[in-house]
Amino acid sequence: MSTADADDLPLFAPSKKVYPQSVSGPYRRAKWIILVLCLGIYYLLPFLRWDRGPNLPNQAVLADIANNRFYFFFIEIWPQEVYYFTGLLILAAFVLFLMNAVAGRVWCGYLCPQTVWTDLFLAVERFFEGDRRERIKRDEASWSFDKAWRKTAKHAVWLVIAWWTGGAWVLYFADAPTLVKELATFTAPLSAYVWIAILTFTTYSLAGIMREQVCTYMCPWPRIQAALTDDDALNVTYRYDRGEPRVSVKQAQRLRSTGAPAGDCIDCNQCVAVCPTGIDIRDGAQMDCIQCGLCIDACNTVMTKVGYPAGLIAYDTDDNVNRRQAGQKPVYRPLRARTLTYAGLILVVGGAMVYQLATRKMADISVLHERSPLFVKLSDGSIRNSYTVRLLNKRPESRPFALTVSGPAGARIEAVGSAATADLRPVVTVEPDSSREVRVLVTVPADVHLDKSQPVTITASDLFAGEVVRAEDHFMAP
Repeated sequence: MSTADADDLPLFAPSKKVYPQSVSGPYRRAKWIILVLCLGIYYLLPFLRWDRGPNLPNQAVLADIANNRFYFFFIEIWPQEVYYFTGLLILAAFVLFLMNAVAGRVWCGYLCPQTVWTDLFLAVERFFEGDRRERIKRDEASWSFDKAWRKTAKHAVWLVIAWWTGGAWVLYFADAPTLVKELATFTAPLSAYVWIAILTFTTYSLAGIMREQVCTYMCPWPRIQAALTDDDALNVTYRYDRGEPRVSVKQAQRLRSTGAPAGDCIDCNQCVAVCPTGIDIRDGAQMDCIQCGLCIDACNTVMTKVGYPAGLIAYDTDDNVNRRQAGQKPVYRPLRARTLTYAGLILVVGGAMVYQLATRKMADISVLHERSPLFVKLSDGSIRNSYTVRLLNKRPESRPFALTVSGPAGARIEAVGSAATADLRPVVTVEPDSSREVRVLVTVPADVHLDKSQPVTITASDLFAGEVVRAEDHFMAP
């Protein structure tokens, strides 16, 4: 190729519209079931109620941004517990890695939001415009009333789905029934309308217009998973050891009667017609393939009709194809070092999070030493340090906490503006599901030997529930 010819090449491949054909079979049914479950959970979950008692919201799943809380059924996450979200992200990554190690891009084919909403949009398109052949003919035909109303109705339904997708998302950030009423009466916050508009546009564009281009060009996962997979991972595979050479059924019968080789593939192109990304699985492993298995359903249907055994296209490995060509038995290794490692990491991270949730305290304390001044020497020679203590109450009722101090000998503690118990422990009451900040003074008698800095521990004890929390800092002296 000359330099001039190379300069004329486009920077990217031109878009080619894909018309996926409908298909039936176990993989298609699995996708429908997953679609209904995922969308049902997404759209209806904000309306599910969960009684947490007085003074707390009763929405089962709620990201309460105004009060810095996240609620998930019986779990309440505070800003100080952001590590739970970190743990969930790590857990999700390991689950994704495990799925990839077992069956390639199976996440992309069944569970990815892009796939789920694209399937829904395709179902709407088929309802109004028909299956593959009808859609192709209608797009090639000139405009008519029939073509216009069908396309208008399709895009209108797409926009309604996209709008409700954006609307459902904002319901996770406020009380769902209340926000729905405010949205309907145009009294909702402006931010709600803005986010609904943004998510309506993105859902309509990605699932309705861009479709397979998102999976092929925009999504980074195909590039990442290619580096994570191995030869034992199952992928949707055309078993060319059985399918080649491709000939019609009648030609195959004639060739086999003479002892000549003939494959089971009759070159019907049904696997291409049903592919949501428009690829030919017979060309081998491709980055565009989302491992949805629809080509398996299509091929098995054809094989059944012509009287051939199913499984010409199946979840398999190229190594097994080569083994069968060599007269060896296929080998499947779902349990191997890679999958066991990922499964072990999932158990470790998940177990750690469950343990942390089961044993976490419903109170917390933080101590910050005041720096101006670091210490004060009183008239009787004693040394006083000042601290800012923040107490956190995660329960839905008020809780009194008694403060004590340990560390320097003879140290005594007092909280500015707070009462004390009979044994002179200052008591700080914290309102339900909130935090309170108090100024605390720690004084050490003059006759106690002090280093320039020594550790000090401030302890808060719930007078009723008995829960105890501690925080360490330093006591400064001359």
